[in-house]
Amino acid sequence: HVQLVESGGGSVQAGGSLRLSCAASGYTVSIYCMGWFRQAPGSGREKVASISGGGTVTHYVDSVKGRFTISRDDSKGTVQLLMNDLTPEDTAMYYCAAQDRSWCKAGPSSYDYWGQGTQVTVS
Repeated sequence: HVQLVESGGGSVQAGGSLRLSCAASGYTVSIYCMGWFRQAPGSGREKVASISGGGTVTHYVDSVKGRFTISRDDSKGTVQLLMNDLTPEDTAMYYCAAQDRSWCKAGPSSYDYWGQGTQVTVS
């Protein structure tokens, strides 16, 4: 049974930083594609960043490039999202997701497992 649990969300002022973490159980996170998505009220789910198995390939949505960094700590079975220079437009529920493949296939439907989400609010 695969379980993804996010942590690290909260409320910050614009310009601040947060680090989200996703812990996986029942799943060898080190060899699979992992991603972070977000969903604001009234909006669709948007992929923020992804990282391939082994961490060799990362991808970011244009609006977070240069501000967000996705990384993985395979020794701990976690994936992090460091978010700097946050703006109110980054306010959303953030979800961790995983695919049953090493390379990241595009699209939310390609992700096989999802966490419950952690709220990020920027004011």
